[in-house]
Amino acid sequence: MENVVRLLSTLALMGAVRHLTDRYEADLRTRIDADFAPTLALLDRLRGGEGADVVILTREGLDDLAAEGTVVADSRVDLARSYVGIAVKAGADHPDIATQTALRATLLGARVAYSRIGASGIFFAQLIERMGIASEINAKARIVPSGFTAERLIAGEADLAVQQISELKQVAGVEVVGPIPLEMQSPVVFSAGRLAASKRVVQADELLKYLASPEAALVLRESGLVP
Repeated sequence: MENVVRLLSTLALMGAVRHLTDRYEADLRTRIDADFAPTLALLDRLRGGEGADVVILTREGLDDLAAEGTVVADSRVDLARSYVGIAVKAGADHPDIATQTALRATLLGARVAYSRIGASGIFFAQLIERMGIASEINAKARIVPSGFTAERLIAGEADLAVQQISELKQVAGVEVVGPIPLEMQSPVVFSAGRLAASKRVVQADELLKYLASPEAALVLRESGLVP
């Protein structure tokens, strides 16, 4: 059997996983075949029968798969917390988002790009509903089906991009203003686990151990996550 592990990961960890994969393959001579998509898309693919050895999802998504028997429950490891932030095109003024009042004014005065199915998009849609400004924001928002919202800044289609900070940092030519006020959000926890149908149990468990290691934690932090 070829020494390769199939990994499906949420977009929020793409930067960190790509960096870690290079190190892992060099050190352990196990190739990582990685694919990235929003959590909800990955859940649909796995429930549709797509095969993999290791998956990285939101903790809630992973727990659902464990309850369904798709993921081995005792293989689960928490990797990092992630906060939703706001980015602007490089060189643009950084708006005030430090308080709820300032954030409200900033959002109302801008074209906002956010995702439709990612964890950040779901959070943001709920946030603007709670703030009572959903109709105003959505009237001129660029709602992205999937992928990186900050790419809309480069294309000139939006003034602000909202997404997990680690995802915003994946796009060249943008600057992260900072997180949405922390008292307004709960961090998303990303976790990893082994698929029950995996034929590469030893290799998958080795990868999970590496992803949860202190070495990996440094890379996760550099990518904008909180190990």
